[in-house]
Amino acid sequence: MSGPSRILSELAVLEAESIHIIREVAAEMSRPCLLFSGGKDSIVMLRLAEKAFAPARIPFPVMHVDTGLNFDEVITFRDDRVAELGVELVVASVPDAIARGLVAEEPNGSRNRIQTPVLLEAAEEHGFDALFGGARRDEEKARAKERIFSFRDEFGQWDPKNQRPELWNLYNGRIFPGQSIRVFPLSNWTELDVWRYIESEQLAVPDLYFAAEREVVERGGMLYAVNRFVEPRDGETTEKRSVRYRTMGDANLTAAVPSEAVTVADVITEIETTRLTERGATRGDDKVSDTAMEDRKREGYF
Repeated sequence: MSGPSRILSELAVLEAESIHIIREVAAEMSRPCLLFSGGKDSIVMLRLAEKAFAPARIPFPVMHVDTGLNFDEVITFRDDRVAELGVELVVASVPDAIARGLVAEEPNGSRNRIQTPVLLEAAEEHGFDALFGGARRDEEKARAKERIFSFRDEFGQWDPKNQRPELWNLYNGRIFPGQSIRVFPLSNWTELDVWRYIESEQLAVPDLYFAAEREVVERGGMLYAVNRFVEPRDGETTEKRSVRYRTMGDANLTAAVPSEAVTVADVITEIETTRLTERGATRGDDKVSDTAMEDRKREGYF
C-alpha cells in the first residue's frame, strides 16, 4: 500500500516550480547569471538558487546593475549576502558608463532607462546567454504579459507579440548566436508569497523594509525619505513619519509608505489588506507614462 497522500502547500508548490526553472536553465544554457540587487525578490531568488544546487555552491555568478543612486543599506546587504554564499559578483556601473559616454543622464533624474545599455554591455562582455530576473506578473501590467522564458533578440530587445508557448512546464531555451533569454522564476509569485517565503525561510532583508520614524517630504502624493539623494526643495517642509519601503528602487525616486509594520509578520498582515501594488504605490520612475515599463522592457530592461 502506498503511504499517506501529501498535498504540498501553495508556497511549497511555488518553490518547487521555481527551483525546477532554475535547474532547467543551468542545464540548458551555457552561461547563466542571476540579477541580484539586494531587494526582497532577488533575496528570495538567490535563496531558491542556493537550495536548487545544495550542498554545492550556486554554479553561476550574480550581477547587479548599480545605478549609483541605490540606498546605502541595500548595497551593504548585497555585499554581505554575496560574501556569505561565496558566489561571484559582477557589478555593472551606470556612473562608469556615464563617465565613458555610453549613456547620458536623463533630465527627470531617473536612471532606469539608461540601465539597459549598461546591462546589455555587461551581458555581452561576460558572455551571459541567460539572465535570471526577479520580476513577478502581479507587479505591473507589462510584466503580466511576460513568459517565464523571455526570448530576446540580438539587440537584447523584447517583442511581446513574439513569445514562445510554455505548456506543461516545458521550456524552450534554444537560442541562436547573439540571442539570449531572460528567465523569471518568480513569475507566478505575488508580493504576499514573497513575504511568506521570507518568513518561512527566516531570510534576512534590509531594515528599510520595516517601519521606523523617518524624515520625509511629500511630492506628488508620495512620501520620500530625506537622504543624500533627496533634499527638501524651496517651499517644501519635512516631517517625521512612521514609514517603510515596499520596494528597493533608486533612492531618489522610490517612495515610502505609512506603516507600523516592524516585523515580517506585521508586513504580511499589512499586505493582506492593501489594494495597491508596490510599484504603483511607490515608484516615481513608473509615472513617466502609462506604458513606461513596457517601453523599457522592449528596449531590453527587466
